[in-house]
Amino acid sequence: MKTKMTLLLLFSFQFIFSQQITGSWKGELDVQGMKLPLIIHIKNENNILSSTLDSPKQGATNIAVASTTFVENELVFVVPTIGLNYSGKLDNEVITGIFKQGPNELPLTFIKLNENEANQTIKRPQTPKPPFNYQTEDVSFINNTDKNTLAGTLSQPKDFNKTAPIVVMITGSGSQNRDEELFGHKPFAVIADDFAKKGIATLRIDDRGIGGSSKGIKNETTYNYATDIDAAVHFLIKRGYKNIGLVGHSEGGMIAPIVAIINKSVNFMVLMAGPGTAIDALLVKQNYLGKQLSGISEENLKKDRDSNQKIYTFIKNYSGLDLDKDLRLFLTNEDEEINEQAMKQYTAPWFRYFIAFNPDAYLSKIKIPVLAINGSLDFQVPAKDNLAAIKNSLTRAKNKNFETYEFEGMNHLFQECKTGAFSEYSEIEQTISPKVLDKMSAWILKK
Repeated sequence: MKTKMTLLLLFSFQFIFSQQITGSWKGELDVQGMKLPLIIHIKNENNILSSTLDSPKQGATNIAVASTTFVENELVFVVPTIGLNYSGKLDNEVITGIFKQGPNELPLTFIKLNENEANQTIKRPQTPKPPFNYQTEDVSFINNTDKNTLAGTLSQPKDFNKTAPIVVMITGSGSQNRDEELFGHKPFAVIADDFAKKGIATLRIDDRGIGGSSKGIKNETTYNYATDIDAAVHFLIKRGYKNIGLVGHSEGGMIAPIVAIINKSVNFMVLMAGPGTAIDALLVKQNYLGKQLSGISEENLKKDRDSNQKIYTFIKNYSGLDLDKDLRLFLTNEDEEINEQAMKQYTAPWFRYFIAFNPDAYLSKIKIPVLAINGSLDFQVPAKDNLAAIKNSLTRAKNKNFETYEFEGMNHLFQECKTGAFSEYSEIEQTISPKVLDKMSAWILKK
């Protein structure tokens, strides 16, 4: 009997300790001068802890945590899919510990949130909410090139005339859903809603392996993604649509000209911060400006820029058989630090294609109407150089019907902003400026 009571008491103490740690906790990482909030939600079910992680500024919510333990006032959680682990001690509703991801180790303190704070939602007033005064349809189709299935949403005004404009929307870099959702914003949903109210139909699709779309093939590149958009255009042709255009954001603006060259049924395109300069040079400038906005010293900025230039040039010009091995040797000879996470990115087929890409190869052949837009505070695709390069390419193509336009005081997402810094993306309630929506829709309808 005595033994049973001891076990019962031990179980009770474990339960109490578990109860101490349950709830939502918020911490803030300092990453090169940028504050990055993290929120962990911890639950206790049958005395077993489970948790999910949110990174609001990155637009990531409900990230599955593989294991969560709380023993002797120490919280440990692990997310192996992104190489993350954390260990911290609880003292008076404050957890103090170390956040590790890849080679990086940073101090991270979590403070418990009350119920109202934990349930706070980010305000995104432009996100459309049903009922809609236009038609929406979930659709799917096959990319016959790579044999993958793509799923999306077709939005069109009621009684839509299929000779009126319809656009296929193309997301930027990284795996994104049909709304191009990031930082709680849904820019493609906002654009589709605005266009439908003005008489323009849209098709927006989930990227490969996201939402309703199936995974793609191994070693896929931007060109493979272009075949997805080509398949979307053919899908619309089979549906009887006659006036098909493309709207591409960021890398999507790099994909649009590829598709316009391989598919002559594309009648017009809008490039939203789509790159016009060689990608290796663009990435060097993007890294420099982004870190400058986050407060990095000029000395470190120049070192980082020089390092990136050497690495990108090596990858761009590489013609050997083992990039991983030869890049490691090159970095060793150059006294450059080898970051395993970066190595994996550098040697990926997507990056190798991306870094060698020059948009002029396609833009200089485009004859259809083009609207190219940028925000003046865009550090990812700097406006003046970019629009000048696009103008030069389209002029060489003898394109008689194009326009370039720079929106003053807007960032890469076309939000009205103060600095254009990455940290602002999530903090701004506006998803996309109405000025941009009006410009794009007016131009499309005029064409």
